[in-house]
Amino acid sequence: MESNQITSSERILTRKDINNLAVRSVYLQASFNYERMQSGGFMFAQIPLLKKIYKNDKQGLKDAMVDNLEFINTSPHLAGFLMGLLISMEEGHEDRETIRALRTALFPPLAGIGDAIFWFTVLPILAGICSSLAVSGSILGPLLFFIAYCLIFASRFYTTNLGYNLGVKAIPIIKAQSEKIGKAASVLGVTVIGGLIASYVHINVLTKFVINKSSTLSLQTGFFDRIFPNILSFGYVFFLYYLLKNKKANPIWLIAGTFVLVLVLSYFGIL
Repeated sequence: MESNQITSSERILTRKDINNLAVRSVYLQASFNYERMQSGGFMFAQIPLLKKIYKNDKQGLKDAMVDNLEFINTSPHLAGFLMGLLISMEEGHEDRETIRALRTALFPPLAGIGDAIFWFTVLPILAGICSSLAVSGSILGPLLFFIAYCLIFASRFYTTNLGYNLGVKAIPIIKAQSEKIGKAASVLGVTVIGGLIASYVHINVLTKFVINKSSTLSLQTGFFDRIFPNILSFGYVFFLYYLLKNKKANPIWLIAGTFVLVLVLSYFGIL
């Protein structure tokens, strides 16, 4: 692929512009819709830079804005990287079709990498640790989570500048490593979530059977725990996973159903 990537002396945009783009990347999902997903916010974040690049070229600005209003659904945490990369190509006046094609080709792997790292690994682990601290009464729990989230937000500046500075050179790197990074992060995330099931999901059956006048059998401690400690918690989590994956169940309905089930079983003294 031939590139018209410009040198540092020919650049129109400054570091301040790219940092402004990183801040504006938070608007990614501001106009989220089910037709084009994040396209409105994705385009809006780039408007000041596109205006600076195209100046009096109204047709060039129009074409860039129309292209950025096409369907996109990527990771909010890595959207700045893609914006920076595309803005670098806009600044270099790459072929319009090339920019469109790369935008379409790169947002899915970036979505996979970002979701695997942040939603399936970093944030669940962080939430588990901080929740444990908060439950024990330590103010360090919410404080640590707040600081970590601020650092995650600050990472937008790094990734946006990285995308801009790498330009088209980043494309083969992303394509070559996206699957490996995503898979490794997913494995780590699933392992951690599996460990958290036993700590945060508790199903305790209160039902007891009278054996004779002097002894009773607890269904929980005398039966379930002897077979497999936390077997009910384990089974219920994977039952919900089965419904989500194979039956395409709505997560909201599963949460509501769980809530109602707990109330009913608690009312009758079963749980």
